[in-house]
Amino acid sequence: MKTINIYLVITLLLLISCQPKSDQKQTDFEFNIQLTEKEKNDGILTPELLWKFGRVSNSQVSPDGKNILYTITYYELSSNKSRTSLYTVPVEGGTPQKAVNLSGSQFEHQWLSNNTFAFLSTHENSVQVYKTELNSNKITKLTNVESEIEGFKISPDQSQILYTTMVKEGENLIDKNPDLPLLKAMAYNDLMARHWNHWTDENYSHIFVSTLAQIPVTEGTDIMPGEMWDAPMSPYFDFDEICWAPDGKQIAYTCKKLTGAKAAVSTDSDIYLYDIETKTTKNLTQGNFGYDRNPIFSPDGKYMAYLSMKTPGSESDFEKIILKNMETGEIQNLTDNFDQTASNLSWDADNKTIFFISGINATYQIYSIDIYTKNIKQYTQGHHDYRSVSVTADNLIGTKTKQSMSAEIFRINRNDNSEHQVTFTNKPIYDFIEMGKSEERWIETFDGKKMLVWVIYPPKFDINKQYPAILFCQGGPQSAVSHSFSFRWNFQIMAANDYIIVAPNRRGVPTFGEEWNEQISGDYSGKNIQDYLSAIDNVKKEPFIDQTRLGCVGASYGGYSVFYLAGHHQNRFKAFISHCGMFNFESFYGSTEELFFTNKDLGGPYWDKSSKTIQRSYENSPHKFVAQWNTPILIIHGGKDFRIPYTESLQAFTAARMNGVEARLLYFPEETHFVLKPQNSVLWQREFFGWLDKYLK
Repeated sequence: MKTINIYLVITLLLLISCQPKSDQKQTDFEFNIQLTEKEKNDGILTPELLWKFGRVSNSQVSPDGKNILYTITYYELSSNKSRTSLYTVPVEGGTPQKAVNLSGSQFEHQWLSNNTFAFLSTHENSVQVYKTELNSNKITKLTNVESEIEGFKISPDQSQILYTTMVKEGENLIDKNPDLPLLKAMAYNDLMARHWNHWTDENYSHIFVSTLAQIPVTEGTDIMPGEMWDAPMSPYFDFDEICWAPDGKQIAYTCKKLTGAKAAVSTDSDIYLYDIETKTTKNLTQGNFGYDRNPIFSPDGKYMAYLSMKTPGSESDFEKIILKNMETGEIQNLTDNFDQTASNLSWDADNKTIFFISGINATYQIYSIDIYTKNIKQYTQGHHDYRSVSVTADNLIGTKTKQSMSAEIFRINRNDNSEHQVTFTNKPIYDFIEMGKSEERWIETFDGKKMLVWVIYPPKFDINKQYPAILFCQGGPQSAVSHSFSFRWNFQIMAANDYIIVAPNRRGVPTFGEEWNEQISGDYSGKNIQDYLSAIDNVKKEPFIDQTRLGCVGASYGGYSVFYLAGHHQNRFKAFISHCGMFNFESFYGSTEELFFTNKDLGGPYWDKSSKTIQRSYENSPHKFVAQWNTPILIIHGGKDFRIPYTESLQAFTAARMNGVEARLLYFPEETHFVLKPQNSVLWQREFFGWLDKYLK
C-alpha cells in the first residue's frame, strides 16, 4: 500500500533495518565491493552481487555550491549488518573522500558553513549529534541526551538545535500492575492498536529544542508536552516534515493530531507553527482535511511552501504546492492547473522560484515554478528517476536512478540543462556485468486507451531464441512502474535469469494525469486487471516469447492482482508468485490499520451495503474465486506486516492446497511489508527464481 514516496520509504527502512542496535557492541568491519572471479566471468547481476552495491543517499550541497556531502551504505551479507558513512565530493566531480572517521555509522547530516557540517552518529553506542570540518580530525559532540536522537536540525544562526526523540506519554500495563514486572501484554480501548510494523504503545516521537550555548546539550524543551501523537508522523518519521523559520524564532512541523478511530479513517495532517519565545503553537492549515506536510520557508521568511492533498481520506491524491504568505496569511495553490503531483521542494535564493520533483510518463524529473507567474519549467528529460534536488546559483544537484543503475549523484547546469554524473559509486560492479535493455512500448488497452509498458530484455538477448516472460503487477496501487532501482523487485536480476519482463503502468498509477491515477479506486477487479492482460497479450505475440511459458508476479496490490488473476487468467500463466497480497477483503478490512485506505479504495467496510461500489469490491474479493485456481503459486509474507497481515497469505495457501493446487508458503517472521535483511532477501530471490524456473523452464 502506498502512503508516501515508496522509493524513499523502502530506502529508509532498508537502512534502518540493518543498522547495529545501540545496545550492541559496535564493530568496524570492512565491506567488500570487489567481485569474485566467478562474478566477473559470469557477468550478470545476482542477488549476492546486489548486496555489494553501495547505496547512495541524502546528497546536500555546501552553501557556496562547491562540495556535496552524502552517505553511502554498504552491507555485509555474512553478518546481516550495514554501515553508513559520510563522503564528500566536489560538485564539478572528482574522487570522493570519506568525511568522518568514527566507529559506527554516520548519517542525517547538515551543512553549517562552507566547511563545517553536523551529523548523527551511532558512535559510543548512542545516536547523538556531532559536528566537524572538512579535512579535519577534530570532532565535537553537540548532544548527549539520555534517549537516542532520531533526527535534528540546527537553526540558521546556529544558536539552537531541534531534535526528535521518543518520549513516554501515559501508562502501560506494567505501570498499572507493578506486581507483575515480567508481564508481556498490551490492551486497547480504541484504534489504532498497531501501525505498519509496530504495536502502538505509550511512546511518541516529540520535538525538543535547546540552545547551543553550552555543549554538549543534555536536555531540551519538549514543544509537544503531554501530546500523544508523533512528529514527524508515524510510521515513516520523515524529517522533511520539520523546518526552522529563517530567523530561528519559530519551528514549523507536520503532525496528525488525531487519536483512535478518527486517526484510522482520516488523512488530516496539519502544519503547526511553534513560537520559541512565547512557547505557543498555531495550526497553519486548519480547514483542509487531507494531508498537509513538508513545510519549507523562503530564504527571506516571507513565504512558506508545503505539499497538500485536497481529498480527505485519500493517501494517493495528487500533492499540490501550496504557498502561504507569512505576513498576510494568504494561501494559494501554485500547481492547481498542473496535472502532476509534486515532491521534494527546494527554494532558490531569489525567493521566488521553487524547485521540485514530479512524475511524467513513468519517469521522475526536476521542475521549477515561479511563485508569481506560476510558470513551470522542466529541467530534465529521459528514462530515469530523479529523487532529490538541491539548488546552487549555477547548478542543480540530484540523485538519479535508472532501472539499470542504482542511485548516483548528478549535476544539472541551470543554463543549458546539461547533465553530468558526479559519483560513480558502483562502477567496479558495472564494469564487469551486462545489464538488460529496457524498452518503452505504448500499447492499446481493451477499451482503446494508450498505456506505457516497460519491456526488459535479458542481457544477452538473442532475437532468434524463445524466452519465458513474466507479467509484473505493480503494488501501491497508486505507484508508477518507473525507473527506480529496486534491491529486491529488481528487473535486471529477473532479466539476468533469462526472463523477459512485461511491466505495465496500468490504470491506478501516477505520472499519467489525475484521471488515470484515480480510476482504480472502487474498481480493483475492473479496468486495471484488463490492462494487465492487454499488456501481456500484446507482448507475448513477439516471436521471441514462448506463449506456453508465462508467469505472473507481484507484491502488495500486485500480490492481490496475482490472487485475483489466479482465478481469471484463462490459462494464460503457468506460475504465480504473490508477496504480501490481499486475499480476503473482509478479513483484510478487519485486520489492517489505516482504514482511510480501505474506505477510499474499497468504498467502505464490508458490512455497509449502501453503495454498489462497496458491494462490487467485496463480491470480487480473490478468495471467492479459489475454486477456479489451477496454476502453481508461491505465496510470501512477513510476520510483522501490519498493513496486510500475514494471515491473508495463510488463507490463500490453505485455499490453494485444499483445492489441490501446487503451492508453497514462504514466511519471514521478522520482516514487514518488505524483506529487508540481506540474507532474508537473498533467500527471497532464490525461492523466487526456484519457483519460476521449476514451471517456466
